[in-house]
Amino acid sequence: MKKLNGKVAIITGASHGIGLSIAQTLHKEGVIVYDISKEMELHECNKKSYEADINDYKKIEEIFEEIVSLEGRLDIFINNAGFGIAGAIEYTKPENIYKQIDTNLSAYIVLCRIAIKYLKAYGGNIINISSVGGIIPLPFQATYSATKAGVEIFSRALSNEVRPYKIQVSAILPGDTKTGFTSARVIDNDVEDKTQQESIRRSIAKVENDEQKGKSPQSVAKVVRKVLKKRKAPLRVTVGFEYKLVSMLPRILSLKTINFIVRKIYCNKKK
Repeated sequence: MKKLNGKVAIITGASHGIGLSIAQTLHKEGVIVYDISKEMELHECNKKSYEADINDYKKIEEIFEEIVSLEGRLDIFINNAGFGIAGAIEYTKPENIYKQIDTNLSAYIVLCRIAIKYLKAYGGNIINISSVGGIIPLPFQATYSATKAGVEIFSRALSNEVRPYKIQVSAILPGDTKTGFTSARVIDNDVEDKTQQESIRRSIAKVENDEQKGKSPQSVAKVVRKVLKKRKAPLRVTVGFEYKLVSMLPRILSLKTINFIVRKIYCNKKK
């Protein structure tokens, strides 16, 4: 097991939710944590918080450079910041689709690109927060599911690229987690057909209810800590036993069967 004391970490979105829980957990291990968040909130676990949109790549590069100049190194980078949109694709505003992909996938890729040049000096870890929704995609959250699937695929590809530099890449896949992510979700449901509108509303309400009854963000933070302590970090870790079972479904059932089950859960008409 590796010791984390004295390691330097940068986490995006560490001002609240899963990111904050990860920061708090790593801080207890002696990790020097820096936060980059769109809406900055000060917490004792973060040595310093920077206010920046992760799509502002020039500013992000300046922040990385400043942190490494202060600490002399970077050991851990965690891509966590993101947001959700929900609604039928037919009625989702194109600008929301672009913003979702830019924030949840494109920025992850670009920020890894920035982090690698600093991690190369001593080796280290990149952790990308994906989702079980990237394996079992949900209706009315198609774009979100697509970005999370992309994060995992990207992580696996990147892992082989950076292996010669002793950089390990892992994708962490939470399931339903109780955070402010639920209330922050952008919902496009401007549908003329009232019956269809109600169907979409019920589906999204089901997702939101599951999230608010879901695991705590600390459960994700514990998994991140465990991964960082391993000599050989896994490529993918699903958070929670039940979600590990869910993530195994594509190995057991046909995609048609899985889609049928998802449809029955999230697209049932009101009786």
